[in-house]
Amino acid sequence: MIKVLLVLVFVNFAFAQDILTQYRLNGIDGIEQRLDQELSEKSYWDKVLSHADTKYGYFEADMDILTCNKKESSLELHVMDKNNTFHEINNYSAFTGKYSGDKMKEGDLRTPVGIYTIVKKIDKIDSFYGPLALVTSYPNLYDRYNNKDGHGIWIHGLPINKERDEFTKGCIAIGNDDIVCLDRKINYDKTLLIINDTNIKTYPSKDDLSVILANLYKWRYSWIYNDLKTYLSFYDESFKRFDGMQINDFKKYKTRIFNKNEKKSIVFTNISVIPYPNYEKNIYEISFNETYRSDSFSFSGNKKLIVQLSDTAFKILTER
Repeated sequence: MIKVLLVLVFVNFAFAQDILTQYRLNGIDGIEQRLDQELSEKSYWDKVLSHADTKYGYFEADMDILTCNKKESSLELHVMDKNNTFHEINNYSAFTGKYSGDKMKEGDLRTPVGIYTIVKKIDKIDSFYGPLALVTSYPNLYDRYNNKDGHGIWIHGLPINKERDEFTKGCIAIGNDDIVCLDRKINYDKTLLIINDTNIKTYPSKDDLSVILANLYKWRYSWIYNDLKTYLSFYDESFKRFDGMQINDFKKYKTRIFNKNEKKSIVFTNISVIPYPNYEKNIYEISFNETYRSDSFSFSGNKKLIVQLSDTAFKILTER
């Protein structure tokens, strides 16, 4: 009952009375289903986003953003303050790959376009790369979906004892004092790197973000309440999972799971929704922590979806 009363604090009186009636007649399960439905309503997310700083997308967790504009040869650091508002605090001059355009294969001398995390720091490296290097997550989930290859995309410094060309083989190179400064200022676990050939898209439509978040919870609703048809309708025919499983095998796999008709608990936290730099395709990266519980399986960890947005819904292209 305590759980119910806490929920009622956040809803209007009429809705609260309705929830209490459902609880009195049907117990907690009926209330949970009603609340799960409310989470899939765009109107709810419109209110959530009304005062949010959505300069780079939607973030529930504290996050810093590195943006690299290859055309302008710049790397900028934007940090989130205690009010969850982004501020630019550093702008570094940067060298990037010799050729413009997205990286597609090993040795093409291009810096990739995309959204990446910092995987680790290397501080014992050849002096050509300066005092340290930050290893990125290239190739990421969407890169693998697009059959890109290559590896070793770093943010690093400049040669300590020799000259270098004004371009890289695909990495991002900044001054040695700058890379040391950057290393001190960022927390790798909460930093995203967004790379584009030109300006990074800022202030995506809040309406689009509301549509995506509402659909994320519609997808979750169909998953929890075993609506296989609706669940699979969120997947594009070009879908390919992180391990290479394609749409037909994925449908068979999910059909076997849904046929168990198990009661499930699925909780999403620390959600982020970020527009991908290839703007014309209306691609978004959705990341969140998922806690899944059923009689036969449990999971707790990070989940990532790459989706393509239409006017009122999205299609999942790949997931991990």
